[in-house]
Amino acid sequence: MSDVKYPCYWQKKDSRGQWYWIYYAKNHEEIARSSESYINRSDCTHSVSLMQGSSRDPLFYSE
Repeated sequence: MSDVKYPCYWQKKDSRGQWYWIYYAKNHEEIARSSESYINRSDCTHSVSLMQGSSRDPLFYSE
């Protein structure tokens, strides 16, 4: 695993054998995790691609 480059997404399996992802920052700290687990790894991969594609989406806030 020495070729891992950060920031990155990792796909892992939970205790039920379902897939989830974790996003690690450049400093190797976990900063985001999928809000659900997926039976199929392809669904987990699709969720990651949705996150990657949203980088230019607007940011809103409320006071």
